[in-house]
Amino acid sequence: MTDQNQDQGRAQEQTPAKKEKRQLALNVVSSKEHKGFGAGTIDLNNVSAVIIDGGEAYIDVGAMHAKSKVERGIKFSANKEDVPSGRPVWIVWVAVDRSEEGAHYAGATACPMLIDTEAKRGWKILAQHVNNLDYALKRRFMLDELGEEAKTALRGLLVSHNAEWWDRSPDVLKQALGDLS
Repeated sequence: MTDQNQDQGRAQEQTPAKKEKRQLALNVVSSKEHKGFGAGTIDLNNVSAVIIDGGEAYIDVGAMHAKSKVERGIKFSANKEDVPSGRPVWIVWVAVDRSEEGAHYAGATACPMLIDTEAKRGWKILAQHVNNLDYALKRRFMLDELGEEAKTALRGLLVSHNAEWWDRSPDVLKQALGDLS
């Protein structure tokens, strides 16, 4: 090792460790008094995206940034007429919360899309996706637009993912997904 390399090595050893930067997040406009860095931010750690495609439901974390498996490579339009051969696909935003009894599914909202994989075209209303994500975070259930096949697939995924969460979930979710037991 040369003298110059040794000097650089010593300088690095003596340099105090850098403080980690605070992570920035989207601030929510609120009338509440903010206390400290990051106060009033939206926490997306307790929300997941479920894709329902052709009667199959699966979790796809890429959907948070419009990069789910079905969305990749698709050019989206706000006009349904641009996707005449599109198949219906749903994104369901599912929020999880914790109560005294334990974790449970606390909010779920469904958003429609049309996807034509061959033509690489799709339809969705981005504002609806954003608003429905917000509604799920606010512990709302909006699943009326889902057909029976999609409801069955979503219920099956939620139960198989964590049956205890499902058992502790509000009756409004169970009724919306056809579980009247």
